[in-house]
Amino acid sequence: MINLKLFLSIFSVVFLAELGDKTQLATMLFASERNVSKWTVFGASSLALVAAAGLAVLVGGTIGKYIPPRTLKWVAGLGFIAIGIWTVLRA
Repeated sequence: MINLKLFLSIFSVVFLAELGDKTQLATMLFASERNVSKWTVFGASSLALVAAAGLAVLVGGTIGKYIPPRTLKWVAGLGFIAIGIWTVLRA
């Protein structure tokens, strides 16, 4: 049985995080070429995102066996903050 609340929460967060991301911009650039199949671009980019998500689930599931979720959230949050600071400093 699918947990609809969890599904919608994950979908919303990932969807919003991907908007304007470099992955989406790269896909838009590939699709802007006149002589390429838009279905090929869609299929290839979709498969790549599914593969990346699959890898994330496998790694996250494995790491989650050894490290508490709270610690992972802190590490991820600090990582995002560090990347944001680094990005601002390089601008």
